[in-house]
Amino acid sequence: MAGFNGWKLHGDGTSIAPGEVVSPHERLTWPRTFGIGAQHVIAMFGATFLVPLLTGFPPNTTLFFTAVGTLLFILITAGRLPSYLGSSFGLLAPIGAVTAFDPAAGQALSAEGQSLAQGGIIMVGVTLAVVGIVVHFAGVHWIEVTMPPIVTGAIVSLIGFNLAPAAWNWVKEGPITAVVTISSILLITVLFKGIIGRLSILIGVIIGYIVAVFQNEVNFDAINQAAWVGLPVFHHPTFDFSYAGLFIPVVLVLIAENIGHVKSVSAMTGQDLDDVTGRALFADGLSTVLAGSGGGSGTTTYAENIGVMAATRVYSTAAYVVAAGIALCLSMLPKFGAAIATIPPGVLGGAATVLYGMIGMLGVRIWVQNQVDFSDPVNLNTAAVAMIVAIADYTWTVSGMVFGGIALGSAAAIGIYHVMRAISKLRGTNLEAATPASAPGGVELEVPPYSKRVARKKKREEKRAVKRAAKG
Repeated sequence: MAGFNGWKLHGDGTSIAPGEVVSPHERLTWPRTFGIGAQHVIAMFGATFLVPLLTGFPPNTTLFFTAVGTLLFILITAGRLPSYLGSSFGLLAPIGAVTAFDPAAGQALSAEGQSLAQGGIIMVGVTLAVVGIVVHFAGVHWIEVTMPPIVTGAIVSLIGFNLAPAAWNWVKEGPITAVVTISSILLITVLFKGIIGRLSILIGVIIGYIVAVFQNEVNFDAINQAAWVGLPVFHHPTFDFSYAGLFIPVVLVLIAENIGHVKSVSAMTGQDLDDVTGRALFADGLSTVLAGSGGGSGTTTYAENIGVMAATRVYSTAAYVVAAGIALCLSMLPKFGAAIATIPPGVLGGAATVLYGMIGMLGVRIWVQNQVDFSDPVNLNTAAVAMIVAIADYTWTVSGMVFGGIALGSAAAIGIYHVMRAISKLRGTNLEAATPASAPGGVELEVPPYSKRVARKKKREEKRAVKRAAKG
């Protein structure tokens, strides 16, 4: 990846033959690559800019660190894994718990609260980077064993549903605007194909913003006062390890998202990228550490950009370098960040209703794709307890450390599954055969039909029972 000569030109650089794709190490002509890079910025923007709005973090600073993180990711993965590192929604709940920030209150985020939240973000990044190093040398199988689909799906799902009350609080601040925003997102999704359909959240937010302007819900003073060009506002972190229980469980979600991204790109490009998984986890962890160090939120691979690649059949990492460059330039425009910060609670509530619900249903999709059998009491109880703990936001404080609904729900999902599965195996009541970890990015894993696996398992258990009876 040495400069502009690091990518091989695909064909004549102007077209893609039927059945072909532009591989990560290839590119189209630079004007076309620039256009695709701009599409990636637009695709990630709808979700990425909502994170600073919901947390109170500076939008330009957040965007700056997504750009830097993306460049690091491409560098560390040696240009083999195309991805944009957007802002992670998995960190919204712990950040909110630490800062108590409410965008509807009209008050700025406290400097102390932001510093403490940044310390928690750094904890997440360091942990993820360590996991990446272990995976790079030991392989990914141990993660698949620790987090089978029932556990992965539960953890991803409970994060989305845990955030539901926050969405409702914002909707109450501007119900008409919120309903218009939600309706716009849903209608655009089904009315349009291709890139417009995939930008439904961004376009829906724009429509909701226009409606809010007509209802005098937007204050433009901050835009008028902001400069045209300037560096993002950086902020230092502080550490309070009593908050580790709130932040560390998010690592499980970031692991699932990164592994899912690797599996998705592998399936679409036909390349085996398993050996890059450890690098991807390490790169995302390092990017999250940098973001937390300077005032940005944690980062993660984005499914929105998977959609752009699937539509264009261009998987060139050159396009992501361009996208990072564009985002970096936008982060240097203070008026741009100020404009984002003027989005009112009604619009935020509408967009958050859809996004938080999508996160929750993504976990359900993991269960469906991997054919998780909920007639198995181990699977049923694992999901049942974890979801209620998270949705009700159970809280446990011990030795000064606070464990919220996401932390306790994640721990419950892992603990209940493995303890119940171990006991059921000892008692001979086990029904489920081991299945690989799921792919949140949308890849349907090639596993035998679940019903057949169960049938084979039952037949073996019946034979053992007959033998035991004969010996008795």
